[in-house]
Amino acid sequence: MARMAPIAIAGLMVVALAMDDAAAQTQRVVPPSRAAVQWSYAPIVQKVAPAVVNVYASRTEKLARNPLFDDPFFQQFFGRDFGGQGRERVQKSLGSGVIVDPSGLIVTNQHVIEGMTQVKVALADKREFEAEILLRDPRSDLAVLRLKGTTEHFPVLPFGDSDTLQVGDLVLALGDPFGVGQTVTQGIVSALARTQVDASDYQFFIQTDASINPGNSGGALVDLDGRLEGINTAIYSRSGGSVGIGFAIPVNMVKIVVESAKIGAKSVRRPWLGAKLQTVTAEIAESLGLPRPTGALVASLTEGGPAAEAGIKRGDVILSIDGQAVDDPDGFGFRFATHSLGQNASVMVRRGSADLSLPIKLRTAPETPPRDIQKIEGLNPLAGVTVENLSPAVAEELSLEAAAGVVIAEVDDGSTAGRAGFQKGDILVEVNGAKISASRDVQHALSDKTRIWKIVINRGGQLIPAVFQG
Repeated sequence: MARMAPIAIAGLMVVALAMDDAAAQTQRVVPPSRAAVQWSYAPIVQKVAPAVVNVYASRTEKLARNPLFDDPFFQQFFGRDFGGQGRERVQKSLGSGVIVDPSGLIVTNQHVIEGMTQVKVALADKREFEAEILLRDPRSDLAVLRLKGTTEHFPVLPFGDSDTLQVGDLVLALGDPFGVGQTVTQGIVSALARTQVDASDYQFFIQTDASINPGNSGGALVDLDGRLEGINTAIYSRSGGSVGIGFAIPVNMVKIVVESAKIGAKSVRRPWLGAKLQTVTAEIAESLGLPRPTGALVASLTEGGPAAEAGIKRGDVILSIDGQAVDDPDGFGFRFATHSLGQNASVMVRRGSADLSLPIKLRTAPETPPRDIQKIEGLNPLAGVTVENLSPAVAEELSLEAAAGVVIAEVDDGSTAGRAGFQKGDILVEVNGAKISASRDVQHALSDKTRIWKIVINRGGQLIPAVFQG
């Protein structure tokens, strides 16, 4: 996850001084002797450790009160206060974070603070601060916090450029594994652009053999110049401990999320392609004259979307974006999402036997129709869900292929709908025979007093009917 930068190690200073600045930044050097392997990473750790923090998140939830406590039969013997007001349970989460702005902005994983309401941050010098959650971005599994009650300038980790990493580069991982305190491990970048991790919507991870364990989530992966190259987020393990395969979110995605938080956005605005992509098979590659299965095949287009406006056609294979090669749809998704809005990108496509360079506008997906968010309540199977109209923007946020209808955007924990099996991303099709085409239709369809509910949803393209009895 980081480059091997000899200028950061004292023993290589003589080599570095002999080179010009540009060469010093790009040269990678193998340790010249057994003695060289004994050189220390301590100067780098001392430089970066103050910017790596521990993140403690929690929430307090009330447990359901036993209905027997409200039974008049028991209350006549034990009083109305029998059973108290219900017990409380505190849910806790522990992870790591990285200070990325002197004002006290911190990046961590979304899964570290998911569902939590109170967040504390412990610095490397043992001081603790309350923190507010500025931005949650479930799609990238990143979140941005801000330390409360301080005007101090904090040490930060400067951003690197994850696109310059190479397999074999030396890296350090810093975090708080198992809650034992700040820990540093060392390894190499063992793979790049990993797409089978299933830890976020953007499958494009840096893989490292630096030891990463539970509690390291949200911590720093740094290069030997002390620059942030990734946020440690997941491990491959059958036992729960490190087996030498860890994954980090590339810093080029982190930059986009941090910039959104700095301007006060509550969600990350990303470019919209307006097309569905699929993997290029060996047969497709052969038919197009490609030397190997690579790129992203355009399977369908949204009318009026940026891809269609750029002249991209169904059956085209996207080979690169702004000169960066695309190996598969996940790779394109990451490259495209890390581009800035308001500009154009150059997309190279293979069409037949010809390669075409097409300019595509980098703009967000439209919110048409408006969301019209509705919270469903009452005595019905959908009580506890939040529904909204499905637009291209909402479909992008929820990673859905459909771009019309009414979608379940949230399901409250412990709600009737949650117990009934409804999930975030389900598209409501019918309620008791009534077609659902707008979010306001849902509550209206549920207003009939009935003991039988017939609800049809679309989940992942499959229609699922269900019957509930009240």
